[in-house]
Order: sequence, then structure tokens, then C-alpha cells
Amino acid sequence: MAALTSTLENSWTSLAFPILLLTALVGGVAVKTGLVDLAPAGPVLAAPTTVDIAPRSFSYRENGEYYRNGFAVDGPMTTIAVKHALTIMKYQVTSADYERCVADQVCAPAEPGFLSAQTADMPATGVSYDDAAVYARWLSDRTGMVWTLPSDQDLAFAAGERFPDDALGVDAASTNPADRWLADYRREAARKASRDPMPQPLGHFGENEYGLADFAGNVWEWTTSCNRRVNLDTAGKVASADSSCGVHIASGKHRAAMSAFIRNPKGGGCAVGVPPDNVGFRLIRDTHWYAPLLQKLRARGIEI
Repeated sequence: MAALTSTLENSWTSLAFPILLLTALVGGVAVKTGLVDLAPAGPVLAAPTTVDIAPRSFSYRENGEYYRNGFAVDGPMTTIAVKHALTIMKYQVTSADYERCVADQVCAPAEPGFLSAQTADMPATGVSYDDAAVYARWLSDRTGMVWTLPSDQDLAFAAGERFPDDALGVDAASTNPADRWLADYRREAARKASRDPMPQPLGHFGENEYGLADFAGNVWEWTTSCNRRVNLDTAGKVASADSSCGVHIASGKHRAAMSAFIRNPKGGGCAVGVPPDNVGFRLIRDTHWYAPLLQKLRARGIEI
């Protein structure tokens, strides 16, 4: 047994050096060829305030619309083991932040009536998913760091106890449509009763247990997660699944499915249920060493 252990250790040792050498070589070539440009474009912007969410396991209800035997059921609750810290903006992107991107003629102006009614320390609203993605690329260029929109799972990880559970709470085996209608009515009525549409200054809604500010206030947040319709078989296993990546999940007090080009949730584009009061966004920082390379490749239309 000792001999086997020694052999395995020697094997890993012999492999480690070539792997490190290849990694350094690839990184060096990427920098030399311009695939990875470590210098910010134009005047350097200071990085926004972030919080680091330490690795942990957490419970997560899968996003999407789930059906079993033709009846709506709750998405499965799974345990996710996150092994790396998540670096995420402490606050949502502000109107002043977004206006800098507009002034650089990179971002499109926000929906009229949104930014004009806000002060510099209020979240930027009246922006679509597409607008937020453009801003993330602009911020990456201006800071020399890689910023991206979070997934719904990323927000659930960072939001902790503030992340909503959209479960109907109906027995999945029930075939009585009235059960679901009543459960959905109660849920939607509760959402309407708690609505407060006026955006507030940063920090107004406080921080969660990890220092993340204002999540589940009155500004929902765009995510990269696509809306899904999932059909389960009689055993509860996935029989089929369809994703619509023209429709993204905005997370806040509840999840809302929104078309990527929609800026005003009250004007339409919410696929199901009560629309958000407002939609804004915050970004995560990709701290992996290879993040700049992946960003450059994706900018050139190469997906990995």
C-alpha cells in the first residue's frame, strides 16, 4: 500500500511541472499576441466596492417553470457546494456609474424618466439586460479587470437569507387545478401588497449576513440565467427542457422572466406574474487567472 501511495505521489509530481510550464507558456503567448491585454483602455477607473462571499454549501431552488403531468410544480431544491469565493459588487450599479459609460459613448442612454429622476447614489434603472452586458464589458476595459453579470445561482449564493423561495407549496402529485390556482393567487396577492416602487439611495435596504447591500429591495437585478420550461416524468425526473435565452431571469423579492431588451418592467415583457418595481444590476468580478483570455476569445465569437 505504501509503495502504491509513493507511486501515485511521484506520478502527480511528475505531471505538475509540465502542467505549470504549459500554463505559463499559454499565458505568455496570449499576452504577447494581444489576446490578453492587461492594461485598461483609456483613463483608469477605480474598481467598485466589492464583498467576497466565502465558499460554502447552500440550498438552491432551480429557476424555471416546472411541469409534471401537465401541472405546474415547484422546481427542485438542490444543495450546491461552492468551492471558490465569489467577488461581487456590494451595491448595485448607480445612475452616476452608468452615466460615465453613456458619456464614453459606449452605453445607450437609459429609458427616459428613469435616470433623470435619480440622484447619483441611486441604482441605475431603466436599463435592459443587453445594456447591462455592454456596461460590464466597458467596466472591464476601463478597470483592467473582468466583470460579468451574475447567474441566478450566483445571486442566491451571495444573497443568502434574502434570496426568495418561489415555491407554490402544492403537492406535486395533486391533479386538482384549484390547488395551484389558490396557491398562485395567494403568492401574487402578497407580492402586490408589498410593492414600493420608488428607488432609494444605496444602503437604504440594509445589508445581508455577508455584507451584500440592498438585495431584495425594490430594484430587481439582471442575471445571465435563461428562462426554462422543464417537463418532469411521473418519477420526477427531467423528461425534456427548453431554454429561451432571449428571456432572462431578474432576481429580487421574487424571480421575474424578462425579455433581454426590456428596460421598463411595467411596460411589458414580464413572462409570468407580477412585474418587478424596477430592474437594475450589479456585477461579479471574475478572479480566475484565465478570465481575460476567455473574455477576449468570446469577444471574437469563440465560445469555450
